[in-house]
Amino acid sequence: MIGVAVLGSTGSVGESTLDVLARHRERFRLVAIAAHHNVAKLAEQIRTWQPPYAALADESAARELATLLGTTAPHTRLLAGAGALEEIATLREADCIMAAIVGAAGLRSTLAAARAGKRLLLANKESLVMGGALLMAAVRESGATLLPIDSEHNAIFQCLPAGTRTGIAPPGLTRVLLTASGGPFRNTPREQLADATPEMACAHPTWVMGRKISVDSATLMNKGLELIEACLLFGLTPSQVEILVHPQSIVHSLVEYADGSTLAQLSSPDMRTPIAHALAWPERIPAGVEFLDLLKTGRLDFLAPDYDKFRCLALARAAALAGGLHPVVLNAANEVAVQAFLERRLNFPGIAAVIEAVVERSAGGAVGGLDDVLAADAEGRQRARERIVGITTSGSVRDARA
Repeated sequence: MIGVAVLGSTGSVGESTLDVLARHRERFRLVAIAAHHNVAKLAEQIRTWQPPYAALADESAARELATLLGTTAPHTRLLAGAGALEEIATLREADCIMAAIVGAAGLRSTLAAARAGKRLLLANKESLVMGGALLMAAVRESGATLLPIDSEHNAIFQCLPAGTRTGIAPPGLTRVLLTASGGPFRNTPREQLADATPEMACAHPTWVMGRKISVDSATLMNKGLELIEACLLFGLTPSQVEILVHPQSIVHSLVEYADGSTLAQLSSPDMRTPIAHALAWPERIPAGVEFLDLLKTGRLDFLAPDYDKFRCLALARAAALAGGLHPVVLNAANEVAVQAFLERRLNFPGIAAVIEAVVERSAGGAVGGLDDVLAADAEGRQRARERIVGITTSGSVRDARA
């Protein structure tokens, strides 16, 4: 039995992971589940699975959880507080850690799992964007196995030669092509984006995701973060990563080789496919996913992204080229700006405007350790908040770059 801990069990990736585990109870044992503050859903999962451990990072939410559960989960030990996620990530009983905490909040627990030498299923792209050098070093030093869960990076991994080491490009690889659906505003004229609402931004045409990642998909920042992630995961330069808009979301990414071959991974747009692949790797197990019917699909389209319309993508590529702490600042400003948009304190074009204003003021610098990353993250967030206050006060998104 393989012991599995799911960090971020109440999110879309976490729920998909539990679905795959439920199909293979003879092979996997759920050791622990953890979330940040979603009390009701975590309580439901605890009652269903009765795991030995459960954790909430928010201590007040954890007290509410204990009251809500009462005596319905007598064998589940509840953990709470800032260190709870790290404790779950390093449990002796957990062989495999699904890192699916959204945003910077997942960095410490992801690093902890890597340092503990776990099989790390990485769905938290922000951990790699922020602490990529630290995370990759921890994987190498501990002998951990890092398997990407993002559908695009998992697709690339599936197209690489057997035995490829994370962080090192295999001989003969020339380029990878990350596909993007284009999001809900793919065909929306640029001048209409100022009127886009959070509901419109979260209405993704092919994927069902959380609100933050849905907005990232609408701005194409999600693809920009994946570009940074691909460079770290596969030992590539930003010039070796191309973005293609692929509305059908059937081809999840492609890998180009020196001999002229291009390999692609195709599947239905369902996160259970990469999750099942990583859980069982190097074997294959059923995931409950509908098989492709290419005759029904009919066609596969590929388009170049509009870097002017989707300014976040251009900003992410620039941060990837700059390296060091620049991706940390980019991610921090994006998280703050997206939250402001979801709270209707910033309009849709204002997300990119705030990020650009913050990164232009950033001095960058090298990543010497976790303290450097956390300091740059805090500074980026503070500057983004100040910029948003300025925009709100002036009433004009254009003032974000003043």
